[in-house]
Amino acid sequence: MTPLFLEAVSKVRGAGRRAVQALRDVSLALAPAEVVLLEGPSGAGKTTLLAVAAGLLAVDSGRVLLADRFLDTLSPAARRRHRAQNVGFVFQRSNLLGRLTARENVILMGMLAGMSAASAGRRADVLLEQLGLAAFTHKLPRELSGGEEQRVAVARSLVHGPAIVLADEPTGNLDSASGRTVAEALASLAREHQAAVLVASHDQRLAPFATRRVMIADGELDATAS
Repeated sequence: MTPLFLEAVSKVRGAGRRAVQALRDVSLALAPAEVVLLEGPSGAGKTTLLAVAAGLLAVDSGRVLLADRFLDTLSPAARRRHRAQNVGFVFQRSNLLGRLTARENVILMGMLAGMSAASAGRRADVLLEQLGLAAFTHKLPRELSGGEEQRVAVARSLVHGPAIVLADEPTGNLDSASGRTVAEALASLAREHQAAVLVASHDQRLAPFATRRVMIADGELDATAS
């Protein structure tokens, strides 16, 4: 399976005088178990690239292959199902549901991707154990530290066995120790579960865990990125 392949993708954000060329002829391929760090200044196009990769934004030109399916060949409903089944997300804020425990947050994501509650529960227990969170499974988000919340978010992103994990500044709100723990957990678990990972970040603590680093500036990738 090819987790992700962007072929000559371009995207304009806004219209008229406010139009910005967010992506310009971007080509990028990720293989299973690969961890790619996407670096660049604010406004360079990192978040737009992640949104395009997930099919949250349609491209103006070019094509996106996600988990062996070209997104432009899918209806909106089919694209949503395909994304739910094949993409895991980790953001700067964990976005955990406050009324659910850590375990329940992970299980819910699995069920949204089509897993049974029992299967999602078993998978959640394994992931939370691997992430050192076995003692926190029944804690609510407000009872967790920032680093613990992000590790739950990592478990949530992997519970349904996605082809690719997309992470947008996942360690930006964390101290050095917590940031390193989350980065290490994301990289090691993704490789173990054969999920490709694309991380957009300014955080140099992530660099040692990446198999490849690519730069983006003014919507263009470095020529060696693909």
